[in-house]
Amino acid sequence: MNGVRNGTGPLEGAVIAVAGAAGPAGRATLLRLAEAGATVVGADAHPDRLTEAVDAARYAHGGASVTGETVDLLDVEAARAWAERTEAEFGRIDGLVHLVGGWRGSANFADSKLSDWDALEKLLVRTVQATSLAFQAGLQRSDRGRYVLISASGATRPTAGNAAYAAAKAAAEAWTLALADAFRKEGGEEGPRTAAAILVVKALVHDAMRAERPTAKFAGFTDVTELAEAIAGVWERPAPEVNGKRLWLTPQP
Repeated sequence: MNGVRNGTGPLEGAVIAVAGAAGPAGRATLLRLAEAGATVVGADAHPDRLTEAVDAARYAHGGASVTGETVDLLDVEAARAWAERTEAEFGRIDGLVHLVGGWRGSANFADSKLSDWDALEKLLVRTVQATSLAFQAGLQRSDRGRYVLISASGATRPTAGNAAYAAAKAAAEAWTLALADAFRKEGGEEGPRTAAAILVVKALVHDAMRAERPTAKFAGFTDVTELAEAIAGVWERPAPEVNGKRLWLTPQP
């Protein structure tokens, strides 16, 4: 059944790119942004899953413009080409939502593997670097540009078995905050017109996880639909209010 687009909010007519669009959080985000009237351009390394996610968003919201393509987000030039194609096709770029994820951990600190860091640095840091460098200029040309990173509370309070994951998330946050400072400087005395914000969760949960573990409580987890709502909400707040801010969706440690 087709959903109803509100047609009046800050995302109506916006062009939003979603990196890591094929996972559960990506699917929820495509749906929410399409519902809000945005043109959504998804990218992922898994073409079949991306096609399913794009088709689901199109079906749920008749008339919505949702597209997807496979992009190597470890390659800054490939990311730049994606940003340039998007802006050339749609005439503007108003957002990049970074949902590329991954997790590796160990039973304790002594068992930490540097190979885990090697993998997570690519997934969680390199993709942030590539997308932020690729989309910065286009976002600054927008009247409502937003770069949205999804992070984890573990970056603020690392645990012994999550050293690589927490370090990668912390690095991604630092890089995003540097982007926010660039937006601040670009805005001058009037303040930033464009914002880079960090949404912080403990962990994410979705219906398939609940089905697999029906007795699990998932205490403190954020449902992917709630995350998608919070992502859309970043456009509802003025740029100076969210730029360079960690927006907590879980209690701050």
